[in-house]
Amino acid sequence: MAKNFVLWAVIAAVLMMVFNSFNPSTRGNEMSYSDFMSAVQNGQVKSVTIAGQSITGEQLNGERFETVLPAFDDKLMDTLLERKVQVVGEKPEKQSFLSQLLLASLPILIIIAVFMIFMRQMQGGGSGRGGPMAFGKSKAKLLSEDQIKTTFEDVAGCDEAKEDVKELVEFLREPGKYQRLGGKIPRGVLMVGQPGTGKTLLAKAIAGEARVPFFSISGSDFVEMFVGVGASRVRDMFEQAKKQAPCIIFIDEIDAVGRSRGVGIGGGNDEREQTLNQLLVEMDGFEVNDGIIVIAATNRPDVLDPALLRPGRFDRQVVVGLPDIRGREQILHVHMKKAPVAEDVNASLIARGTPGFSGADLANLVNEAALFAARANRSEVTMEEFEKAKDKILMGAERKTMVMSEKEKENTAYHEAGHAIVGRLVPEHDPVYKVSIIPRGRALGVTMFLPEEDRHSISKRGIESNICSLYGGRIAEELTLGKDGVTTGASNDIERATKYARNYVTKWGLSEKLGAQLYSEDEQNSYLGSSGGGQMAHLSDDTAKTIDAEVKSLLDNCYQRATQILVEHRDKLEMMKDALMEYETIDADQIDDIMSGRKPRPPKGWSDGSGPSAPAQTTRDMAGDDDDVVGEPAGGQN
Repeated sequence: MAKNFVLWAVIAAVLMMVFNSFNPSTRGNEMSYSDFMSAVQNGQVKSVTIAGQSITGEQLNGERFETVLPAFDDKLMDTLLERKVQVVGEKPEKQSFLSQLLLASLPILIIIAVFMIFMRQMQGGGSGRGGPMAFGKSKAKLLSEDQIKTTFEDVAGCDEAKEDVKELVEFLREPGKYQRLGGKIPRGVLMVGQPGTGKTLLAKAIAGEARVPFFSISGSDFVEMFVGVGASRVRDMFEQAKKQAPCIIFIDEIDAVGRSRGVGIGGGNDEREQTLNQLLVEMDGFEVNDGIIVIAATNRPDVLDPALLRPGRFDRQVVVGLPDIRGREQILHVHMKKAPVAEDVNASLIARGTPGFSGADLANLVNEAALFAARANRSEVTMEEFEKAKDKILMGAERKTMVMSEKEKENTAYHEAGHAIVGRLVPEHDPVYKVSIIPRGRALGVTMFLPEEDRHSISKRGIESNICSLYGGRIAEELTLGKDGVTTGASNDIERATKYARNYVTKWGLSEKLGAQLYSEDEQNSYLGSSGGGQMAHLSDDTAKTIDAEVKSLLDNCYQRATQILVEHRDKLEMMKDALMEYETIDADQIDDIMSGRKPRPPKGWSDGSGPSAPAQTTRDMAGDDDDVVGEPAGGQN
């Protein structure tokens, strides 16, 4: 702000001097030269002042006048003296050297001022250290110990990670306790985990517990359009941190500058690598930065440079994983403190029905439930709102305005019923949670599977069962509409089934013919530059043909198996289709009735003639992509 003020003050002073040089004092009324000569001849002029071509004077009545000599008049002086007019000579006004210099340099000064303002805007100027020429200054935000209110009590669902970092707090509070035994404070801690698991929150909690200054910056803040700026900002950030030591530097998304060096196209000496080199030196180089702990967060630890991960830089890696059922319940309790929750809300039940949710997902769940309650003008958030919020997050928002024809609605019902029946009857498959033909998001309908408990792997039999259930929708269309009547709605199912089958053969080593051998490369490798010919480039033609044959054989077997199941239970397929056409959404209770051969009971909250008044329960079917089975099995299926 101060630099802007000085800049504009200089410009204003220059303009004032220029305007003053062109703004002489008032000289009087303008008069033509002929009128001036007539006044002189009639004795009406008292005095005149001649300065070059300009003539000013005073008449006998006291009025001031001004005129201009149009050409040289050699008789003018004789006439003036003859009429006894007082004549005063005056040198033409001459500008000072300073004024001339300012006038000459004015365009250059204006150009420089515009350039500085433009560059300041490019640098996100305004306040703090982001001055017009401060390209190499760090953008790290400093939070003092009084500004950080987050503590370990605000972090739930990651008890193991909290235990790993609590030692850092003791290091910062009582360094002498460890130094007496020869222990050294860790230089860096790398927090690894999926998005939304609480890595940033845990870093803030460390600073809040240790009561030390906290520098926060993103990895992308180091990179700029000018070469060398990133390395300069790293140096400046550590210089600031030395003045505040002991302190914590938190770098979010460090993979933006910490990717492995020397990979990719075009060589390795680029801006990002210079920034990384400077970061490596600052963390563990010739100069010792005692009292500075660097905490970094990333969800891509596999792409980081090995030099970053060695002891002495990031001494330890803390894995912040997805919360288990107990962790999800704890996280829900933390977020429910901020909302008026009704007594019927059971956090344990919600946690059991949200496997795979991260901390951010659970925070969003509580927020969506509060929004549903506000729309209904309720004073408390009830269990009904939480169910609606969970369905919205899992399957998308309802499209109540979308109009489907009866034929398309019936086809969608058959499709979803096929998924549900096959998924219910194959072994080691997740239980069916809900089936719906209500359009949600981009989907026309959804079959929802939810595991009964947290699961981190899946068996060979479970993978085959998942492929069977994915084909259930397509097969149900064939049985009811004929081979010529099937729709494009199964495209997403076919894509996922093929992906399962290819991983089954090439990545998970479950094919008896090919054995336990890796035939595919990680998708990220070609991005990192370690592969240039695609995933199958390293395979012989015979091996590639064998892989294709094994994948096709697995898919064909699963297709035939699912077909047999639906043919044998055709009556249940028709019964479930009728239930979906009537109720639009059915849950596990109605599915149990159908699979037992009984007429399904109405859903909870159903009132005849008005449609479902309970939460419009879920499912997702792509418009023009008739079906999307929700509920991805765990165990690295992606």
